[in-house]
Order: sequence, then C-alpha cells, then structure tokens
Amino acid sequence: MTSTTAIRTASPTTGTPDPIQLHAQAHNAMAMALHYLSQPQANIAAARRKAVQALSALRGLDLSLEG
Repeated sequence: MTSTTAIRTASPTTGTPDPIQLHAQAHNAMAMALHYLSQPQANIAAARRKAVQALSALRGLDLSLEG
C-alpha cells in the first residue's frame, strides 16, 4: 500500500487502517478490473492496475486484522 493510500484509509482519530474502507477499496478495484476486461476492447493494462490495487487493499486489510 502506498503512503497516500495509507493516509486515505486511516481513521481520522487514531491513524489506524479502517477495515471497512479497505474492504470497500478492494471490492471497487476488483469491480473496475472486471469492467475493463468485459469491454469489447479489453483494457488489460488498466485491469492489471486495478487488480494490484485490490490486492494491496486486501493486504492492508489482512494486516489491520492481525494487529
């Protein structure tokens, strides 16, 4: 997760990652990746970027639930 993403997903009062926000980010990124792939001219590069974003959010979610 990039530092910018970490800042956006941090709770405003504690600075800890918000699991609900991370889950929503993963869901939205994967939905966009599927959207890019379902187009007649599939945008593989954009789908790959969104899949990486989804995996990053899931990794952050896993780390937030461990700690």
